Amino acid sequence: MTVEAGVITHVGRPPATGRGAGPRPSSDVILPGLVDIHCHGGGGNSFATVDADEALAAAAYHASAGATGVVASLVTAAPPDLLRQVRTLAPLVAGGHLLGIHLEGPFLAPARRGAHSQALLRDPDPALAQGLLAAAGGAIKIVTMAPERAGAAVVAGLLRAAGVVVAFGHTDADYPTMAAALSGCLGSGLVTHLGNAMPPLHHRAAGPVAAALAAAARDEASVELIADGVHVDPGFTRLVFAAAAPGRVVLVSDATAAAGMPDGSYQLGPLRVWVADGVARTCPGGQRAGGALAGGTSSLLGVVATARAAGVPLADAVRAATEAPARVLGAADRGRLAPGMAADLVVTDERLAVRRVLRAGRWLPGQRVARGPQ
Repeated sequence: MTVEAGVITHVGRPPATGRGAGPRPSSDVILPGLVDIHCHGGGGNSFATVDADEALAAAAYHASAGATGVVASLVTAAPPDLLRQVRTLAPLVAGGHLLGIHLEGPFLAPARRGAHSQALLRDPDPALAQGLLAAAGGAIKIVTMAPERAGAAVVAGLLRAAGVVVAFGHTDADYPTMAAALSGCLGSGLVTHLGNAMPPLHHRAAGPVAAALAAAARDEASVELIADGVHVDPGFTRLVFAAAAPGRVVLVSDATAAAGMPDGSYQLGPLRVWVADGVARTCPGGQRAGGALAGGTSSLLGVVATARAAGVPLADAVRAATEAPARVLGAADRGRLAPGMAADLVVTDERLAVRRVLRAGRWLPGQRVARGPQ
């Protein structure tokens, strides 16, 4: 493969002239740079910040772990705080350090709030949505909302008109409500972490999970999946990949600041969470047990490895972490190793342990020793 000015110009054996990636061990696995469209932080740093250096450090952690493109997710916060966070992140999107901003709230269902502050949730508000869009200057790429909340259809239309992907999640909706919401997206709809923060699939109350799977099977919507071995069962992972049309499953990390870090106490937006044995949960009443799952602690490459261990073919798992999320974002220059694509790739061993990462045509430093997926 050859690269010029951060773009892939040739795939295959290097031609007689040009810069190649050089010789590599025969056991290398070369993947396109992974694209994580649902990520709250990592390496001890959060995207819910007004410190640009902290956000850059979080993005750098995930790049070193194989996700060369990251959308910064923000949990529910008071509107002034969200506006400040958006204004902090927007220049990083403009500068190419982030692929965009994802607002996971505040337009969520209280009954399915997960690790979001109930006191800060609200019905979809056109004025707030317009204010956030203005503050972002085009940097907001995804907004999650519960389709059953009053005003959801109006705000969803406003967001789509601005080029934002509307994602439905953290919802208590029934099947007809979710199905109608996804049909209104005309094929561009997204479901936030399918199976989490929504009613479980039941044969007499199919609910949003069944509606989402039916839309994904018709190639009319994409569904996120946190296949990290904690958020969903391996059997559910296999079901989703089997049911959805090719390219409609999007693996995400939902990683927080705790990703790549030891167990202990961390912040997720306005909430404290406790990580034990690699599992993050909220701390109700200050307790360290019994809370809701509070994001992930794995890298996206770790999620790919776990999906493969669950029985998903490697090619399908990789596509779900590269081409499929790039499609959601409309990022036509990412997700594949082909001429004209961004020169982002990950070199791993056969166990998917990172050996080296190429981002924007440059090898990241300090990656001579393989690291297992986290």
